[in-house]
Amino acid sequence: MPLLGGTIESPRELYIHKLGAALKMENTILEMIPQLEEHANNEQLRQALEHHRQETERHVANVERAIQALGEEPDESPCPAIEGLEKEGQSNLKAVDDSLNDHVIVSGVCETEHHEIAVYEGLITKAEAMGEQDIVALLQENLEQEEAALKIAQQIGQQLAQQTAQAV
Repeated sequence: MPLLGGTIESPRELYIHKLGAALKMENTILEMIPQLEEHANNEQLRQALEHHRQETERHVANVERAIQALGEEPDESPCPAIEGLEKEGQSNLKAVDDSLNDHVIVSGVCETEHHEIAVYEGLITKAEAMGEQDIVALLQENLEQEEAALKIAQQIGQQLAQQTAQAV
């Protein structure tokens, strides 16, 4: 793997770099979820976050195993997209009345899940092309859980929107 600031010179190095960014993404999310749980008012949302925290722990392990399957040591690469989503969510939580926290959290979760899904789809496509079926299986598990988490967040978001519309 190239040193930080070094040049990535092969498709394999780029793939390992992208896996490292996925590792950073998952670890960042793992750090974010307890903060979101604290701010959530809706019990269903809190439970969904707790469940996804447990899944995210497995996602970290799966990405680490994928990197190790390539004979590399797990090493986080920068992931500016997830850092931006984290900053936006924190800023929005500070800006709104506590009664709107769930709306901010659900919106941020949906945006984050969409990003994660795109990351895993790209990594899986490249792993398939490289004939790395073990890596495909690990990342496919993560992808399916991210898709399920997105559906749950969207359902909670719809419920919140309906409640808000009725209250107006």
